[in-house]
Amino acid sequence: MSKMGTLRLLLLFAVTSMLSVGPSGCAACAQSISTGVCYGVIGNNLPSRSDVVALYKSRNIHAMRIYYPDHEALAALRGSGIGLVLDVGGVDAVRALAASPAAAFEWVRANVRAHYPGVLVRYVAVGNEVPAADAGIILPAMRNVHAALAAAGLAGAVKVSTAVRMDAIADSFPPSRGVFNPNVARHMVRVAMFLASTGAPLLANVYPYFAYRDNPVDISLNYATFQPGTTVRDDGNGLVYTNLFDAMVDAIHAALEKAKAPSVRVVVSESGWPSAGGFAATVDNARTYNQNLINHVRQGTPKRPGPLETYVFAMFNENQKPGDPTENNFGLFYPDKRPVYPITFPAN
Repeated sequence: MSKMGTLRLLLLFAVTSMLSVGPSGCAACAQSISTGVCYGVIGNNLPSRSDVVALYKSRNIHAMRIYYPDHEALAALRGSGIGLVLDVGGVDAVRALAASPAAAFEWVRANVRAHYPGVLVRYVAVGNEVPAADAGIILPAMRNVHAALAAAGLAGAVKVSTAVRMDAIADSFPPSRGVFNPNVARHMVRVAMFLASTGAPLLANVYPYFAYRDNPVDISLNYATFQPGTTVRDDGNGLVYTNLFDAMVDAIHAALEKAKAPSVRVVVSESGWPSAGGFAATVDNARTYNQNLINHVRQGTPKRPGPLETYVFAMFNENQKPGDPTENNFGLFYPDKRPVYPITFPAN
């Protein structure tokens, strides 16, 4: 498609969107969200999308993350009032969006505009833990998706971000020393500045479980699971930490400050604890961590008090996930919808 043809399409898209999307499409109309749950589908025995949405509603879960534009899930979500983090897909999808504004326009048309506001898309995640070698494609893809959303009249309601691993942060202890890892810093600083300019948050996957598993000598189980017994003072900022999760999130806040993007908030796009399959992966530890996480994030971190939007990973045990056996056991529920352990979500 020629540049002029793309421009005409974007202009037409903007006009039709302004005519059809009214105040009901505003993200502010969604319920205030502190905690959601990630919905992965790497399994051959999972319930139907409509049953999953019904389970979210019955369990008082008001937000969901999905990892690609799953149109069955999007159809099931219509009218549910559940806020959504919508991933674009894997690295190849990010690369395609980075290469072509027209591809981004079509992606937004098919996967956001076709469903919004019936489906309350809150964020588009352009990449999930994109490898450092491919980090250069993230910002061009984000810019193209944001431009397509703007042309649709949706850029104020649907924010564009990317989800990073904790290894994007270097020197994270104490938290005040947090800085973007040198192997991605030149890209992540530009991403942070872009997020600041658009009012979007940085999505971050934060797992105290892996930090504890890899260093149980220096990190106590109580500190990793929000239980009393450990207090850590950060001499760099004078703040006191009683759990590892807060320290990890505030290291991200420190990195954003050093990137001259202090206004960018963090949304924890994944956090969880496995109930089986590896070191410290027990039902009791998983229940303790996840319930304490759900209860805790309403108060935020020492550096950023206030509700911290967080997505528990994951809704179901997924029997076809590759890798370490713990990967199959992060679910709050078995595929037959029975809870792996008791868990409670507060009313919004």
